[in-house]
Amino acid sequence: MSVAVHVGPEPVPMLVDAVRRSGGSVVPLEEAEAIVYYGRGGPEELRSMIHDGIRWVQLPAAGVERYAEAGVITEEPVFTAATGSYGVPVAEHALALMLAAARNLPRLARATEWGSNESREFAGSTVAIIGCGGIGRALIRMLEPFGCPVIAVTDSGRAPGAHRILPRARYREALPEAAYVVLAAATTPSTKGMIGAPELDLMRTDAWLVNIARGALVVTDDLVTALREGRIGGAALDVTDPEPLPSGHPLWHMDNVLITPHTANPPSSYWRGLAERVAANVRHFADGAPMEGVVSPEQGF
Repeated sequence: MSVAVHVGPEPVPMLVDAVRRSGGSVVPLEEAEAIVYYGRGGPEELRSMIHDGIRWVQLPAAGVERYAEAGVITEEPVFTAATGSYGVPVAEHALALMLAAARNLPRLARATEWGSNESREFAGSTVAIIGCGGIGRALIRMLEPFGCPVIAVTDSGRAPGAHRILPRARYREALPEAAYVVLAAATTPSTKGMIGAPELDLMRTDAWLVNIARGALVVTDDLVTALREGRIGGAALDVTDPEPLPSGHPLWHMDNVLITPHTANPPSSYWRGLAERVAANVRHFADGAPMEGVVSPEQGF
């Protein structure tokens, strides 16, 4: 079996090693049966690389909406994503954002003089997790010591440790109960803008929206209005729409907003997780076994 590894601006020895130690050979593109893609040219660059001999393409990220929207993802060749590879580090970030929100750190960490204590306890808080793939499942495990009732929204019907499971079509039912609403869903045409004014109005006035998935899941203007009017407690965002968030955007200046610039997955975790996925799928490809993280062209994730 041969695997072509696209060399981007800088070679990534970790991925080359993952191919080789799993029984693959790094060969020129024209000789390859598979592509482990990590270039920066995006969908059109990848499209130009795929030839009739390619039977499998490994994508570098968990979110593949750019490739799906561009029509690159098809049934043949098989496309796999890094879905689930980054679950633990991103779930850690979601937990950190919730703890910071509970302890009022967005306000208190900016304070320049002593003031009142308006923080609250996080333990026992109801958490709604919309999207229970690798990140959502990892977060449920992390919440167990805090005794947090978890409402999981997933079409798979599987969310070990959750107190209640809802299908995606009924995600709005989770909003009124939750002190924290965590977005961990894939971005597809059906999930874009899934949190807008009507959904924000369903949330508790003290609830926080936590987004560690994709900015497009939230209607940003509606979120800004809800925050200004005090209709929800706050927002903790690792992703935004637009992204990067422009300098001077209202979200930067709100004391009930905590923003991290798409840093939930540290570089070391990213490369390690991707290398592990590449190694596993090279073995599966060689053995004719089911691949991990297969992307559905119809669903877009």
